[in-house]
Order: sequence, then C-alpha cells, then structure tokens
Amino acid sequence: MNTQIVSVDKDKPEKEIIKQAAKIIKAGGLVAFPTETVYGLGGNALDAEVAKKIYAAKGRPQDNPLIVHIYSLIQLEELVKEIPAKAHALMEKFWPGPLTIIFYKKDIVPYSTTGGLDTVAIRMPAHPVALELIKESGVPIAAPSANISGKPSPTCAQDVAEDLSGKIDMILDGGPAEVGVESTVLDISEEIPIILRPGGVTKEELEKVLGKVEVDPGLAPGEKPRSPGQKYRHYAPKAQVTVFEGTVENQVKAICALAAELESRGLKVGIMATAQTRHFYTKGYVISVGDRTAPLTISSNLFSILRKFDRLGVDKILAESIPKTGIGLAVMNRLYKAAGYNIVEV
Repeated sequence: MNTQIVSVDKDKPEKEIIKQAAKIIKAGGLVAFPTETVYGLGGNALDAEVAKKIYAAKGRPQDNPLIVHIYSLIQLEELVKEIPAKAHALMEKFWPGPLTIIFYKKDIVPYSTTGGLDTVAIRMPAHPVALELIKESGVPIAAPSANISGKPSPTCAQDVAEDLSGKIDMILDGGPAEVGVESTVLDISEEIPIILRPGGVTKEELEKVLGKVEVDPGLAPGEKPRSPGQKYRHYAPKAQVTVFEGTVENQVKAICALAAELESRGLKVGIMATAQTRHFYTKGYVISVGDRTAPLTISSNLFSILRKFDRLGVDKILAESIPKTGIGLAVMNRLYKAAGYNIVEV
C-alpha cells in the first residue's frame, strides 16, 4: 500500500484535502490525522471490518477498545443509550477537548470497536482538522493513537510515517500536537467518577465540575486496571527506561552516578532531564523534556523525546520524575509504563 502524506493547514484545513481524506474513510480506509493530544489512526467507527483493520495496522490486541471521535452532540445521541447529567456538565466544560467519557452504547456501535464491551468511549477533539474530517466523513471516527502498539505515541506526522507507512491510506500532516499525551478517560457510571487513564484534562479540573473524583487504583504497579487497554505495555522506546523518584537533588546525583557506571561499561546512555537540571549532567546524551514550572511543556515533548532517544540508538534511558499533580499525573503514568514500572527511589 502506498501511504499518501498530505500537509494540511491546522487552523483552516483546506476543503479539498479534507474531502479527499473523508472519501477514504467512507470507503472503509484508514487515515491518520492530528488532534490536540496525539495523532489518531482513524476509520469508520460503525464498520466492524474497519475496526479490525485498525487493530491489524497497529498490531493492537482486539480487546483494547477504540475511542470514538465525534464532531457534534447529535452524533453522540445516535451512539449512546443515555447521556447522564454528569456527562452534560463535563461536555459543557471540556468538549471539544482532551476528555473521553464512557457511555453505554447503542447496537449501532459494533463490538469490534468497543473491544467486546457494552460501553463505548467517546470524545470530541479540539482540533479543526479532526473536526472537519469527522464532519465531512459523515460518520463517527474510531481513532486510537497512530503508532505501532506499545511504542511511544506519535505527536507529529513523521512519527506516524515511521510506524505505519505502507499500512494505511493517508497521513494528514497538521504539525506537532499541542498537549502531547492522550485524552483523560473517565468512567461516570459510579457515584464517584473514576479516571481510567489520566490525560489532557486533569483530576483537579474534573473535581471543579464533579466534586470528588478518584483515580483507578489499578493503574498502580502490579494492580489490575479497570480499563482493558491499560493492562498492555505502552509508550515504550527500544531502550530500557529507568525512572528516578525523590528530591530533584537526589535524582540528579543518582542519575549522574548510574550514567557514569553505564558508560564505563560501554553503553550509550540517554538522560531525560528538565530545563532546571540539564546543566548538572556531564555524561550521556542529555535532552531536556521541558520546564518543571510549566508541566505542559513536558507533556508536549515526552513522546517525541522518547522517539529521539531511539533515533540516537541509546541503550539505556535515565529519566527524572515530576510531581503527580495536574498534567504531571498523566506524564508520570506514561513514563512509568514506558519504563515497565522500573522505578528507583532515591
């Protein structure tokens, strides 16, 4: 398959380009497209065979549900049995945006899209290209991240091409993603809503709307997550990642010591530092992931830097941690999973 890569204006997408991509979606094909979080691999969410194509292209387990993307609340009503009051409050505040809400599905949504579940995960992306593509296609679009399953999520078209060129019909290049980590997935079926995957909308922001919100305890190391997709290895580069936790000073000291030891054994070491600490490191390939005082800079760079270390061919990646507040909760969730929960307390 010859994968077309087409540049599109991220703010005012060209109509002809959107029509061309929508034609592929209508015909049962696959199009990778930009969202505010990461690039998605899109297909007709109502076609069971298309869902199978998405799973095959990604090498993704078929019990890992696909998030369905919509452009209007009218579309939502066609897909779900009911819209609870909590959902209305959330949609008013956070849609379009990086929040996925779990609903009970109508029969029109095939089980291959939902990973065999009676529920469907739905969001309205805050990106002009994504919204115009969904609208022009005339169907909701199922779209997981546009990468090989298990690898770092793609935040630019180059990342998508590295993983999926020759496996999908088209890649719409709308420049880099802004948020850089996937949407928050929220289960509102319980009295106290539960975050199944932390993401672009923070726990603190959700609690301003809903009151108390819990994080799925299954996201902790060794526990069983409620969301099927969270049980799989995710976001991992080729090199082994080690995450360091403790005071910033202790993290730097421990990383410096281990980097020197690993280099003495002939290994190539990547160090994921921050703007405040990068100058302390004298060994290895040092890359700042962002500014500790502006965590969104870290979330937007995280996956691209993991991929950059792959391109550098490092053997080990030593990563600093940041506080698990705000978007930091999502950043650390991704970093823990990238490391296979290989965490060193210092």
